[in-house]
Amino acid sequence: MTGITVDMIGAAEALMGLEYTSEERAQMIGNLEGQIASAVQRRGFKLANAVPMSTRFDPRLPGFAMPYGADSLTLSEVTADLPVSDEDIAFAPVSHLSAWIASGKLSSVRLTQIYLDRIATLGPKLECFAMVTPELALAEAAAMDALTKAGVKLGLLHGIPYGLKDLFDTKGIVTGWGAEPFQNRVPDSDATIVKLLRSKGAVLLGKTTVGALAYNDIWYGGVTRNPWNLNEGSSGSSAGSASATGGALCAFAIGTETLGSITSPSQRCGTTGLRPTFGRVSRAGGMALCNTLDKVGPICRSVEDTAIVLAALNGGDVADRSSIAAPFVFDANAGIKGLRLGYLPEAFGEGATPVDHAALAAARRLGVEVVEVSLPDLPYGALMNIVYAEAAAFFEDLTLSNIDDTLTWQDEGAWPNTMRKARFLSAVDHVQLDRLRYLVMQALDGLFHQCDALIGPFMTGPMLIASNFTGHPCLHLRAGFEELGTRSPASLGSGKLTTGEADASGQVFTVPQGTSLWGRLFDEGPILNLGMALERELAVAARRPGFPG
Repeated sequence: MTGITVDMIGAAEALMGLEYTSEERAQMIGNLEGQIASAVQRRGFKLANAVPMSTRFDPRLPGFAMPYGADSLTLSEVTADLPVSDEDIAFAPVSHLSAWIASGKLSSVRLTQIYLDRIATLGPKLECFAMVTPELALAEAAAMDALTKAGVKLGLLHGIPYGLKDLFDTKGIVTGWGAEPFQNRVPDSDATIVKLLRSKGAVLLGKTTVGALAYNDIWYGGVTRNPWNLNEGSSGSSAGSASATGGALCAFAIGTETLGSITSPSQRCGTTGLRPTFGRVSRAGGMALCNTLDKVGPICRSVEDTAIVLAALNGGDVADRSSIAAPFVFDANAGIKGLRLGYLPEAFGEGATPVDHAALAAARRLGVEVVEVSLPDLPYGALMNIVYAEAAAFFEDLTLSNIDDTLTWQDEGAWPNTMRKARFLSAVDHVQLDRLRYLVMQALDGLFHQCDALIGPFMTGPMLIASNFTGHPCLHLRAGFEELGTRSPASLGSGKLTTGEADASGQVFTVPQGTSLWGRLFDEGPILNLGMALERELAVAARRPGFPG
């Protein structure tokens, strides 16, 4: 590139929030041309999405020690009888389905057919499956039934049908990442978690929809719907996983989270989502959005089910540079007495709903010590530029080739515009953000010296951003219901209506609202035990959506 002038540099300063003198601008001209030439040269070498960053994020601060030395999973006893109706079976928790299959009361083929029938009937209304694989599902189910009859059980997920977020490679099956440029993409191998789930006996029903390139609920086939109100989106980006699980089109589903993509659709669809500690679950064979932030976790209909699925997914993987081998320990019978549960008082101030306050009150009734906690005053929101930079890098070719124009969602906040703007982010600022991230890691480490777990609304203060950047785990579960008009289909926290306010049609819908529990690194057990206790105390988990239209 030639012809750089001091006026051009001055104009660029405005985009970067900088101001230099005329002399300083003049001194830059010769060096800038070489700097730009180097950048253009690198852009000519295309990097596949699967190529990782050499720099890897590790959530562990100096001195951190793993809380456990070996895996351990203890579940509640299942005493419930097999229901008569297919619908009751479909909505049953994984723990019950697993016990019924193991005892021979329920076959995997029957259970799989129940879900396939519901997908055929309700799937078009919810737009929650990008690809259904009925022949494969029934074949896998039949194989599991044969093993059951032979006295072989592959694990707690033996014969259990699930939905897989369409970010994970499945050999010979379209994996389109929700985005038009990739909708015909057929991988030639399976992602690590697909292999893991198959080895544990889980039955793949198909690929659940994902907001294009892991954002929102808009994908190349339409808009994924909330089963509690079909007029609004299910939120994203694990849009189909939450919608399908909430509507009982599968026993459980796999989601991912970079910044709210498990917890946000769980808030919208009334599901129970567990975002594990960063590094606990392999991402190998999954679409990369942000290498230092992407996480994989289960979306279920009960707290205990998330523990069952996470136990199956847990494990180190050399194919994922950010993978961290860490034991997973959970005892469903462990008590919560003696736990200190923190809350940020500002999270329960103006803007908090009756459901939010009811969840905190329920926690107090459980007998745990509930204490006010605080976080240092840091510019947590500034970390968002890391998301934009990493996402823009992993999908650079879409921006530079203008293929981003083919994506359906083209609003100001959509990926195409965000990734274009990211080209103006400063590399120096990015390094400074990484240093800020370290301070945030220290801040949350300090928070969890004040308490064993934190409770709050989905959008509690800085916790959505902060905990995703530090890698701390989060469990989101249903806490109650609100009467709301239809919120925008394009939604990460997009709902602006207040309780009882109707949409333009005058209708209001009974929709779920949840609460979040955050815990210490690699120690999901306490938040799962607290979640189970809250689930029992609040007694709202069993209510089913009526699929209004």
